[in-house]
Formats: sequence, C-alpha cells, structure tokens
Amino acid sequence: MTIALDELWDIVRRIPSGTVASYGAVGRALSNPSSGYMVGRWMAQCPADVPWWRVVGKDGHLPVNKRSPDLARTQRDFLAEEGVPLDGHRVLPDAFIEHW
Repeated sequence: MTIALDELWDIVRRIPSGTVASYGAVGRALSNPSSGYMVGRWMAQCPADVPWWRVVGKDGHLPVNKRSPDLARTQRDFLAEEGVPLDGHRVLPDAFIEHW
C-alpha cells in the first residue's frame, strides 16, 4: 500500500490543541485507511511542524516511550501545556477525539 505522507501530516495538523487521537483513528481518517501500527511507523518521519505529540495509543499510553524515554517526557510536557488530562504516562479518555 502506498500512502501520501502529506495527507497523514495534514490529518495530524487538524487535531485540535488540547485533544489527542489514537494512531488507529488517524489511520482510519486516511483516504486509504491504514493500521495504527503503520501510522506509528510513518509518524517517526514527521516534519517539525506536525504536532506529533497529539497522537497516542488507543488506551492513552505513549508508545514513543519505547523509542526514547526523553521523547516521551517531551510528549507529556507538550500535552500538559495544551491542557490534556494525564494520569502519569497515560492520557485520560476525555481528551480523545475520533473525528475532526
């Protein structure tokens, strides 16, 4: 399957500040739907202007922690600055959106 990464970046850019979307929800929003796993792989390449920190695991966890605990700390800091409710290393369900 081929994906236009520009479409992925545009979708992530549309996630409103103070909310998050799961990798799977972002994958379903693509014109050629894809799995959350693949979205996670592609997100590792995102440009600097894409709010990558607004994409989290379906249960609110921060999978980026597997790549880098420092990156996960940065993600938590960005989310907290935007007012996203966190419980330790997990985003609370109230912050999730499915469609935007």
